[in-house]
Amino acid sequence: MRRGLVTAAALVSVALLSGCGIDAPDPGATAGSGSSGGRVSLADVTPAEDPRAYDGPTSAVVADPAVEPVADDPAPQLPVTVTDAQGTEVTVTDTSRILALDVYGTLARTVFELGLGDSVVGRDVSTQFDEAADLPLVTRGGHDLSAEAILDLDPTVLVTDTTLGPWDVVLQVREAGVPVVVLDSTRSLDNVAALTTSVAQALGVPEQGAALAARTTGEVDRVRAEIAAVAPAEESRRLRTVFLYVRGQSGVYYMFGEGSGADGLIEAVGGYDVAEEMGWDGMKPVTDEGIVAAQPDVVIAMTKGLESAGGVDGLLERLPALATTPAGQHRRFVDMDDSQVLGFGPLTAQVLEALAVAIYAPEAVA
Repeated sequence: MRRGLVTAAALVSVALLSGCGIDAPDPGATAGSGSSGGRVSLADVTPAEDPRAYDGPTSAVVADPAVEPVADDPAPQLPVTVTDAQGTEVTVTDTSRILALDVYGTLARTVFELGLGDSVVGRDVSTQFDEAADLPLVTRGGHDLSAEAILDLDPTVLVTDTTLGPWDVVLQVREAGVPVVVLDSTRSLDNVAALTTSVAQALGVPEQGAALAARTTGEVDRVRAEIAAVAPAEESRRLRTVFLYVRGQSGVYYMFGEGSGADGLIEAVGGYDVAEEMGWDGMKPVTDEGIVAAQPDVVIAMTKGLESAGGVDGLLERLPALATTPAGQHRRFVDMDDSQVLGFGPLTAQVLEALAVAIYAPEAVA
């Protein structure tokens, strides 16, 4: 399972790093589906008895993406020595100038939610929430790290993972004397709390990390209970769901399966994970045979990815087999911001809620 998660994360990273990834979209845009993406909570809607009765695409939009720190101006307990995900012992003595970089923007969001946002000095292109919008970019041409841009910011610590590259840049930053903490690149419902505490420990705020992990876990549990109350209980009535990763400019069409993070996402929103039924591990190129076998009722996709294929109509033209499935025939697609849908960070509960609203009460966001 762990190998599958790491492999899928690496494949996602490679595809995004090709230059066809997140292109700093307007945070208010809903893009590919053509819906207006109204911001509605699950508690405010009345889902239909049969979610298959809905036709047309929908955008899932997080109800409130604002940062809510668990502490105001916490005092890091320094120095702190941690052993990172690569087995490297790293000592952090100064957190006054933090960089937190990964392909989904999860690490920077976590730092802000810990209460250390004022110490963050730069961002990657995936870090798009309003509180970080004015920070200088250290990624160029998509998701390529720039050693010059990073070192010009004189960071005192870099927290990252292996989803951004070139890796030589990370090594160059370390060789320049900057403590570099490399965290697990896995993103799933199973390690949200662990990732949160790892970031907090590296920055000397373990108490805030525990508080944020507990808050996030509690929110996820609450939302999952709300979803369970509206999603079909019987497996036979659950929507057959697939997650497609699309980069139309490059002709990249993948279906995410077990160990990709999408499997946990689908299960959490009460869908039937078709990839599991098919024994689809990790992330594999879509084939006509695979799509026909899947017969999805609904397709989840990243917003910019769907846009890159020309929206729903463009994707159905590119993948004619998809047009023959219930999802294609009813144009039942749910898109969500690329930097949120598989980020599995502090916004996890809000992501699940937004997806559930889009799936079970799409008229509320139409």
